[in-house]
Amino acid sequence: MEVLRSAVVCIQQQEEQDRRWTGFPADKVPVWRPQKFLSTHNKLLQNMVESRLMKAAEEDSDGLSTPLKREVCRVGRRVKEDLLTVGRSVVDCYPPQMDILNLYAGLYHQSFSARLNHLAASELETGDCSYLLLWINICYPNEILKHEDLEGRIKTACLGSLLQLDHLERLEDQYLTHKEDQLKLWLNTALRKEEESWLSGKTPELIDQYCFSPLAIDIIQVIDGSLSEFSRVIEDQIKAQRLTAHLESFLTSYRKCVEEFVKGKHTNMRSVIKAQLVCELQFRDYITGLTGSVSDQQRQSCLDTLSALKDCGYRCLTRPSLTQLKESLSQLWTAPWIDGSLPVVDSLLDSVNQQLSDLTDLKPACREAVLSALHQDLVRQYVKRTLKTRTSSRAREVGGAQRMTEDAQKINDFFSEGGCRESMWLGEILCRLAEILRLHDPGSVQLEMVSLARTYPDFSDAHVSALLSLKTGLSAANVRSIRRSVEENRLLNALTNQRPPFFSKVKVKWINNKINQMGLKN
Repeated sequence: MEVLRSAVVCIQQQEEQDRRWTGFPADKVPVWRPQKFLSTHNKLLQNMVESRLMKAAEEDSDGLSTPLKREVCRVGRRVKEDLLTVGRSVVDCYPPQMDILNLYAGLYHQSFSARLNHLAASELETGDCSYLLLWINICYPNEILKHEDLEGRIKTACLGSLLQLDHLERLEDQYLTHKEDQLKLWLNTALRKEEESWLSGKTPELIDQYCFSPLAIDIIQVIDGSLSEFSRVIEDQIKAQRLTAHLESFLTSYRKCVEEFVKGKHTNMRSVIKAQLVCELQFRDYITGLTGSVSDQQRQSCLDTLSALKDCGYRCLTRPSLTQLKESLSQLWTAPWIDGSLPVVDSLLDSVNQQLSDLTDLKPACREAVLSALHQDLVRQYVKRTLKTRTSSRAREVGGAQRMTEDAQKINDFFSEGGCRESMWLGEILCRLAEILRLHDPGSVQLEMVSLARTYPDFSDAHVSALLSLKTGLSAANVRSIRRSVEENRLLNALTNQRPPFFSKVKVKWINNKINQMGLKN
């Protein structure tokens, strides 16, 4: 170090002497000026850097599978070791204005870049391609330039790219194409084996007494592994969407397989669907938590597909209950139901309870989702039946409203005891509709209707009209006034105090003809 310091001092002195002769006529300048010691020094450093990297490339090395990997590793390691030596020791021998660390960094970058571009220009095997990208995108910028002893001291913006853009894009495309082909093969194989298992009549294994399929875990591990490798090889994380696009395609194929399976008469159908509902939940949790590697559009597409898959499974498991719902609820608003002698909902819930006893081997979180969907279907069918009825007297209105309030409580208690917590808001709908039927004063009816429309933005004008058609004692003018008031006030706080969509799934198209017949158009 002392010899180097002395040499640097000499260089500085000679540079100062060169500057003193600057501007003199050529015939007045001594033949030994300028000596250009600094230029010579820099050229010597360049030759030294190239020589050291060339020797490093020729050294023996064990542990890596191909010549390219061994060469890149040896040269990269030499760049790291030498820059750390400069940063830790050599810089102390130079004055700050010479910025020796960045001089060395530029020389090593230039030489390393030339060697890597030479390697990248030839056709590479996929393994070599990914290893080269690993050094270019990850190891060099993160482990060398951002090493704790060098970070912030090297002007990385001035160095430029380690690899020419055309080489980099070609290598990344080669790597991604290979990973896409590999991923498609893995995903298709996993789905094919899963489908073969269903069709062979096998029942899913039980884990913790619940039906379980390893499909989701296997697929998630494959996707996650591919994304982890990708993040270690390619810097631009947006390109990972080329990989997650295959998860999107897989889920579409998976949904179609399940939908096709439930069309057949398979003895293992219910147990298979229970296991697939667990998979759906696992996929949903994974996709919801993905960041960076999936676009918003991809995420929404995946979640929509999973929702369709869940609906398919739900319909399969609750088909007997849904049939029972329609048959039983057709007795609503009959005279025996209104006077309390026909316990429609009590009988219905007893029947549903017997059918749901088959869900004890369904994972609790999935069972709750099935119950929640069934709860919504029950209330939806109840409301649909109510909106299609006809009340002929005030007493019939009040009696029906009383039954609706009692039924709402029974339905909520049933699903609450079943562990269904997220759909308890459905009871409020029946109670509020019952209150509208109970009220007689047009002004009070109007206030309740406006409040309902504000809480449920999908409570449309057709629903308003259908509900008002049940009321006795309202004039055509009253009906027009109430409908107009609801439309004028429904959007005042549409962004707050909302419930999930409900009325949009209760179809009442028939009411439009009725409105025309009654002359109730605004």
